[in-house]
Amino acid sequence: MPAAVPSLTSVFVRLKLSLLRNGLRQSGGRTAAYVVSLVFGVLVAAGMLLAFVLVRGHENAGTVAILLTGVVALAWAVMPLFVPSGDETLDPSRLVMLPLLPRPLVRALLVASLVGIGPVLTLFLAFGAALSVAHGVAGTVAAVLAVPLVTVTCVALSRAVAAANIRLLTSRKGRDLALLSGLVIAVGMQVVNFAAQRLTRPGGMDTVEPAAAVVGWLPPAAAIGAVDAAGEGAYAVAAARLLLTAAALAGLVHWWRRSLVRLMVEPDGSTIGAAPEGGARGKDGGTGLLGRILPGGRTGTVMERGLRYMWRDPKTKAAWVTSLAVGLIVPLFNALQGAGSIYWACFSSFMLGMLMYNQFGQDTSAFWMVAQTVSTPADAYAELRGRAFALLAVTLPFTLVVTVLTAAVLGDWGLLAEGLGLAFGLLGAMLGTGALASALFPYSIPQDSGYKNVAPGQAGLAWISIFGGVLVSGALCAPLIGAAVYLHLTGQHALLWLLLPAGALYGAFLTWAGLRLAAPRTANRLPEILAAVSKG
Repeated sequence: MPAAVPSLTSVFVRLKLSLLRNGLRQSGGRTAAYVVSLVFGVLVAAGMLLAFVLVRGHENAGTVAILLTGVVALAWAVMPLFVPSGDETLDPSRLVMLPLLPRPLVRALLVASLVGIGPVLTLFLAFGAALSVAHGVAGTVAAVLAVPLVTVTCVALSRAVAAANIRLLTSRKGRDLALLSGLVIAVGMQVVNFAAQRLTRPGGMDTVEPAAAVVGWLPPAAAIGAVDAAGEGAYAVAAARLLLTAAALAGLVHWWRRSLVRLMVEPDGSTIGAAPEGGARGKDGGTGLLGRILPGGRTGTVMERGLRYMWRDPKTKAAWVTSLAVGLIVPLFNALQGAGSIYWACFSSFMLGMLMYNQFGQDTSAFWMVAQTVSTPADAYAELRGRAFALLAVTLPFTLVVTVLTAAVLGDWGLLAEGLGLAFGLLGAMLGTGALASALFPYSIPQDSGYKNVAPGQAGLAWISIFGGVLVSGALCAPLIGAAVYLHLTGQHALLWLLLPAGALYGAFLTWAGLRLAAPRTANRLPEILAAVSKG
């Protein structure tokens, strides 16, 4: 008797688990990073549940639950396209050569997508949101239906959006257009920030109730609104909101299936016309004005390459646009609200300093050409120094402009020197730690996918290296912060201008020290770095 053929769904679930297990087996660092991410996720889930339990019974519990669910759904729709992700099953283009029917394929992918930390966290949030507003038997029944409905809808939303934009994001022009996502994310972060500030003010919840009334009819937050309505006895409204969410889920699955069908049967025209006609080239075969104004030697060459990456490479350009937009918007918007301070200018240094992390990842497998030119720690130091100088060519004047604009909006020019000193110190600390992180924790940036910034299995490593570097950078800036606090507490405001030269010198020292420490490690770990950045 022939053996039973396993269902496609079980095959995809086992495949997802195998990819996760094999990724963790590749190195102890990835295992540790995943365990830390898992522990962090458990703590976040426990904190959310506790917060929802505490607001249960409060008159504004429904407003909070509905708005938070809406924010999470928006994050599922946007963040998987632009935030590092290691889920290889997100890319349906890998399945185009397999004889799979769309309907069972969508079902299998949807079930496999529910395996992971993100869906579990969403499940906990939906459970906590429903728990905070569920009252009576009707509310409990609605909550039982709403919690899985919210989770599955969020996952289906992210998959449908990703599948619909695969061709756009993998084309050169499409990836350039996707740079606007950085501005969208920056504005969205500020909307959340402003909303949080309003909620902390007296009567702040009353200002967001109209928004909650609208979001309560938008899936999947409508499902949580249905729980609230059922608990209050509005059974018709609860049923309508649940049916609306279910209909939205069906629509998302249908949209996802149509995107998969187009992907599997239509030719990819994203590269048509990409080749230049007649192989024409510019008259200037040299490096042009950029090469003439940069220093000579390896430093100038590396700087020119880095600056050209910023302008030409879609993913590098996207990272720069996002960092510049967020680094400008956050300090200025807080200052315009009247709740900002000069210290918010340091956020610009934070965003731009993160660009120093994983310097070799943007080279991908082409890093072997760089490795061929590095034979001593001195060569590695020159390479890292050129990359740091390329960043400083943009970040230094930009940090200066942001700090000056923040001081101008605040109307307190006496804080300018202090703000610049702290911003320069933080920038130098992040450049130094970024050089070390690039040598010790490199990861690959896939070039054939517009939504993944980390190769499968390396997402945890990327997050841990970035957050670890940020924490270390903050600790390294403790002397500057302590000096500023001491001068303020002792009333020596006339000496605060000393923080400007002190911060600039201290930041330069931290950058130099980080490059010096990273150089021998880079020279000794060239094979490991090449293997890590070539996985994409």
